Amino acid sequence: MILTTPGFVKQQVIQNVRLEPKSKVFGLWKDMPFPFSMSIYLFEVMNSKQVLLGAKPVLNQRGPYVYRETRQKENVTFYDNGTVSFLEYRRFYFLPDQSNGSESDYIVIPNPIVMGASLMLENMPFGVKLSFTSALALFGQKAFMNRTVGQILWGYDDPLLEFLNTIKPGMLPFKGKFGLFSELNGTSTGLFTVYTGMDDISKIHMVDSWNGLKKLSYWRSDQCNMINGTAGEIWPPFMTPSTPVEFYSPDACRSMTLEYVQSGQFKGIPTFRYTGQKTLFSNGTDYPPNEGFCPCRQSGLLNVSSCRYNVSLFLSQPHFLNADPALLDTVVGLHPSEEQHGFYLDVHPLTGVPLSCAIRMQLSLFMKQVNGILQTGSIKPIVFPILWFSEGAEIEGDVVSEFYNNLVLLPALLEYAQYFLVGLGGILLIIAAILGLKSKNLTLARQRKGSAVTQTLSASKFYNPGSGTVYSYQGPKGKCFLFWSSNKGSGAKEASQASKDNSSTLEKEARF
Repeated sequence: MILTTPGFVKQQVIQNVRLEPKSKVFGLWKDMPFPFSMSIYLFEVMNSKQVLLGAKPVLNQRGPYVYRETRQKENVTFYDNGTVSFLEYRRFYFLPDQSNGSESDYIVIPNPIVMGASLMLENMPFGVKLSFTSALALFGQKAFMNRTVGQILWGYDDPLLEFLNTIKPGMLPFKGKFGLFSELNGTSTGLFTVYTGMDDISKIHMVDSWNGLKKLSYWRSDQCNMINGTAGEIWPPFMTPSTPVEFYSPDACRSMTLEYVQSGQFKGIPTFRYTGQKTLFSNGTDYPPNEGFCPCRQSGLLNVSSCRYNVSLFLSQPHFLNADPALLDTVVGLHPSEEQHGFYLDVHPLTGVPLSCAIRMQLSLFMKQVNGILQTGSIKPIVFPILWFSEGAEIEGDVVSEFYNNLVLLPALLEYAQYFLVGLGGILLIIAAILGLKSKNLTLARQRKGSAVTQTLSASKFYNPGSGTVYSYQGPKGKCFLFWSSNKGSGAKEASQASKDNSSTLEKEARF
């Protein structure tokens, strides 16, 4: 069992994690049996009028507004080269009983359309900017807006969008409704093609292409444009602490690398914990490999304008965690905490299946005064936090029991059985050795006794007519004499006298 069990377990893992309809992980991968959740926190601006005059923004965190997130893969297609393609659709459902507030709450935040379009028009002729200012006034648009949580996240009707597209066709992709997360609900993350692991288990779940692309074109270096790792759902099995954990995120428009932190357990199941690297969103000055993600601002910010319609949006960790401390000085009300704002991933190393995760990101908008557009007032240049979210899940129900029984309990029983049988075999060998030694000693004793009788019976003899027969034989220590009486035994004294020269040998043999 010691020799064969590891190979047996490895083979079973390979058979059950490969992406094929018969494997156990396939159903888990295709339709998540446990829901994701997304908790959204909005930053309410408490002094919007003062900010327009150049004051430092004072923010108040509102929420969480919690949504249940379902993920379902469609158009699953297998190919002969060992890959499978799919579209994954996400849908969100508000959970009022788990939220601190409702979708009807009104919150004052920066107006992404006004501020985003103002920066796009910054270098346009003065006449265009004047027309834009007039349009904003006509439609009642300002640098800050007071809307409900539902409108901010999932969209609201805004006639300004049509007007902006009239001034500069294609400037904004939105028509009709606009919302920060309107593109997420009911839409796919793009066409992923990943390896099934049928040919090489070490490549399972690794992305072969996304939307038909082998690399991106958003960034300024080949390294930054690489599509590395998996789709962020499952990783190859047989992980070690040195195994790189990478995934491609369409929302962040880039690949990300996580680093191993420690080993632990989740509901009794062993895990490896991974977190985001400190240099994940560092600028090119602090971390040269990230130079390709520039133009950069302070360290800790990812400029996603190149993949977000040239709107000056930035991703970071919530509350500017692990970012340049100068960012915290530009606003009031942020309090970064690794425990609350860091993101992590707990993976079962044997199978590569995540058991618990929390991906936390902050969305910010770059704002400043734009000459010629009155609505921007005297706003100082600032990366303005709008919201942050925590997206994650934990396995639960029957999946936990199946994982524990098949991947923890059963291997443990097999391991204990191995050493129990080794110990039992050792005890039996010792017992067998002791019994064998005793048996050998007894056999030798019997053989020795039988040998003495045989020698006595075959010894030479002389005849004493008056007393009996005296036998003699050659013993191990010389000649000795034994007397066999055939009548009255009077010859015993004679035999005793005859053996005085060998008395010690005679007595020893007699006792035996």
